[in-house]
Amino acid sequence: MTHTTPVPASQNDAWGFVGSLNEHAGAAWPIAMTAISDATHQPLESVRLFLDSRYGRHFADDVLNEMLHGSELASAISQATQRWMGWTIGYQTSKQYGIPKGLPYLTGFVIHCEIVEEALAA
Repeated sequence: MTHTTPVPASQNDAWGFVGSLNEHAGAAWPIAMTAISDATHQPLESVRLFLDSRYGRHFADDVLNEMLHGSELASAISQATQRWMGWTIGYQTSKQYGIPKGLPYLTGFVIHCEIVEEALAA
């Protein structure tokens, strides 16, 4: 996916993805935004909502684990993205969150965060 719009900034510097990555956050943010948008085919604003959420914090933990095992930042983000896309939404998660069963985990939670945001704005 080619991004012609600027990458939106985080609106949650204390928590979520940015809060978890600390000194790596500035460099990691645009890489993660683009990687997740490309993988899920979701708009950057939806990815921002995901990364600013508690799920973004969990994603950041996965990135940090890859870095602890020796991966460079971009590679760690790529590996975490691939892992999250490889997992699928199971019955219990589908029932709890209303995300269709079988959808890639990352796609499901990016879309879920967008739906929650829309519901709160209504």
